[in-house]
Amino acid sequence: MSRRVVITGLGIVSPTGSSPEQFFSNLMLGRSGIKRLNRPFADQLSIRIAAPVDDFNPVAHFSKIQLTGIERFSQLALVAAEQAIQDARLILSEPEYQRAGVYMGSCLGGAGTLEDGYIEVFKHDNPRIKPLSVLLSMNNAAASHLSIKYHLQGPNITYATACSSSAIALGEAYRQIKHGYADVMLAGGSEAMLTLGAMKAWEALRTVAHEDPNDPGASCKPFAKDRSGLVLGEGAAVLVLEDAQRALQRGATIYAELAGYDCSSDASHITKPDSGGQTRTILNALKDAGLKPEDIDYVNAHGTATLAGDIEETKAIKQVFGSHAYKLPISSTKSMHGHLMGATGAVEFMAAVLAMKHNSIPPTINLHLPDPECDLDYVPNQGRTDVSLNAVMSNSFAFGGTNAVLIARRFSV
Repeated sequence: MSRRVVITGLGIVSPTGSSPEQFFSNLMLGRSGIKRLNRPFADQLSIRIAAPVDDFNPVAHFSKIQLTGIERFSQLALVAAEQAIQDARLILSEPEYQRAGVYMGSCLGGAGTLEDGYIEVFKHDNPRIKPLSVLLSMNNAAASHLSIKYHLQGPNITYATACSSSAIALGEAYRQIKHGYADVMLAGGSEAMLTLGAMKAWEALRTVAHEDPNDPGASCKPFAKDRSGLVLGEGAAVLVLEDAQRALQRGATIYAELAGYDCSSDASHITKPDSGGQTRTILNALKDAGLKPEDIDYVNAHGTATLAGDIEETKAIKQVFGSHAYKLPISSTKSMHGHLMGATGAVEFMAAVLAMKHNSIPPTINLHLPDPECDLDYVPNQGRTDVSLNAVMSNSFAFGGTNAVLIARRFSV
């Protein structure tokens, strides 16, 4: 059994906008959500830049009692999911609950709760921490809250594969519907790791970008010769996926068809990216979609702005697309919204879907000095409008070597 899978709802809370249209509009305008972090612990950081969601007010969405049991990363997911459900105009009947599920991605889950607990125990010598600490911090909390709120009784799984977590959540949700195990899935990711401990750990790994001396928002420079690393961000993105026939029968607005997906492992190194593994993943996703390389009109790149990562991804794109690689618009929106880790795959796939909807390509900002080894069309600094986009791809290549590629195309009956 193989069914077509369509996208009928979008929801997002991100550093560059907390609705799909605001998010994409700011991407097209090249507005960066990267800034100097204004949190109590910021002075203890060597590198203070990040991409926070500063306009998120939990009290506007949750009661005081609810907030005692819902951690920030779950709050972000719940708000994004509510947007997506409303956008899809999704109403399920009692029998349909068993055929609807939730797949989410997250790297650190409730990082803030864990850190608060450690501080109380090890710094303040307090034998008591929050009674709900386990329930707040567990990686699957966000997915569980979504399942409970919307009474979704189908599969409920959280993926933790570093930077590809939410891309894999989307891909595996697509497979659930495609192969007949579910009819509707909420899928995406959420991350809220802008804590002192997590940020110090990333500093120690020496993959975090240095602050641009003239403009903190210009610190993330994918594919540029003067790039110095990634910028940590937070946020959530959730999409509603449906069986195409079901969506048509209820008169849903369809953004696109999720047509292809693959995930694989480099099986070579825990941090060093491998263009060979990335190439295999892209080729398999194209095969799954029934598309040729030249059918792809735009790629939202993984593009973290790390020295090795951008070069290896460039190599992989060249290996797959051949001469078409030099005609193919590619951009890294991480230059604006930062790296949302477990949520980033869903955020970037949403950017690609919205690019197709609007026939517009967001730029890679801060690309003023191209790296000679990254010599493709990375849509530098200024977005493009009035372009024809019929099939788009989103790459997610993670620490640990777990690669994921998603392909969407325009839906036609």
